[in-house]
Amino acid sequence: MRSVVIVGRPNVGKSSLFNRLTGYRDAVVASESGSTRDLKQAVVEADDRLIQLTDTGGLWSGDDWEVKILAKVDQALSAADLVLFLVDGRSELTEADFEIAEYLRKSRRPVLLVATKVDAPGHEAWLGGLYTLGFGRPMATSVEHRRGLDELLEMISGLLPADDGAEQPEPQAIRVAIIGRPNAGKSSLLNAIVGEERVIVAEQPGTTRDAIDQPIEVNGKNYVLVDTAGIRKRPETAVEHFAIARAHRVIRMADVVLLVIDPFEIGDRELKLATEVSTAGKPTLLVVSKWDLVPKDEASTLMGEIRERLAHLHNLHMLTTSSVLGVNIQKMFSEVTWLYRRSYVRYDTAGLNRLVRSWVARTRLPNFKGRPLKIYYLTQPEVAPPTFVFFVNHPEFVTRAFEGYLRNRIAADLDLAYIPFRMKFKARKGSVD
Repeated sequence: MRSVVIVGRPNVGKSSLFNRLTGYRDAVVASESGSTRDLKQAVVEADDRLIQLTDTGGLWSGDDWEVKILAKVDQALSAADLVLFLVDGRSELTEADFEIAEYLRKSRRPVLLVATKVDAPGHEAWLGGLYTLGFGRPMATSVEHRRGLDELLEMISGLLPADDGAEQPEPQAIRVAIIGRPNAGKSSLLNAIVGEERVIVAEQPGTTRDAIDQPIEVNGKNYVLVDTAGIRKRPETAVEHFAIARAHRVIRMADVVLLVIDPFEIGDRELKLATEVSTAGKPTLLVVSKWDLVPKDEASTLMGEIRERLAHLHNLHMLTTSSVLGVNIQKMFSEVTWLYRRSYVRYDTAGLNRLVRSWVARTRLPNFKGRPLKIYYLTQPEVAPPTFVFFVNHPEFVTRAFEGYLRNRIAADLDLAYIPFRMKFKARKGSVD
């Protein structure tokens, strides 16, 4: 998601603009200067895309907060794709305005000059002096009268770099959580990967008490494997209770999850674990352990039984492994890397909307008392998990069947069948039937 940061001296209307554009009342607005000191962030719709808008404290305030506010603004600008430089359109420029202009030039970030409090067209005659700041023609706006705000959003969208479909850069290490019921073979799997006994393996279940981080490099890529306590339906001791609680936290912190399954013991617990992981938005690989214990003439039949028992998990990759023989260990890392990369792919808005038009043309849209559902456009504001926002005329018109149709189309056409993703439906501002 592209980042837009609002900067300016105190009391030029930064928080008022932030609140109006986002529709929120999170940022404090007061007549006294310097009300905002921390960074405030929200997602706003700009033309046909979503952006992250950041409100900042007033620069060159001359008070005790000046240094700390500047540090916060430095932080925000380091990731900014565009800066909105706000100045009071009805006041003379101050020394602080010129200081901020020089500061922004040194930041080497694209800057859009925005004049606030320009309540009427006649007030634009006062804006000539703003050209001396060196950022070209100022954009005239008025939050109070909602003047120039739609044009401002269109300008922002036009100045931002186009979204690309490139994958996000990989982190220094992909965090992989290993989960499953007690004695499913999690610790044996970790030891087989590492090549030595880093965690205790025993016949009795529940040997692992804590989450164990194990950095490892495979084919030039870095991973952190995290073995967890086996998750029981009912913890038997206080120690086990806290160990399982830690395992749930590990799931939330993971990039990819390995759900280890004992082929001879499968039930509701695996389904519940898979549901938890999917709800957390984590891509998951089903790892069937102990496959060396399955007779060759029974392997096909057993695999069919496993798939039948886990029919609800048809959207997950499955891989048979043997910790004893080292079967499919290398392939497992290839699968993990693929799942990770797919969860971080971002699709450009134009391409998504070409797909939407084809999807709509191939089905019948929901209709409520003669008023059809209209999809204006689709965008992807987030990754990991991929999140898709449909802007429509009436979100309440979206039926469960139509939502399912869209989910199937996204899974198939965007190659996300094995990746958990989220869909949201929002009413477009000013939309009419």
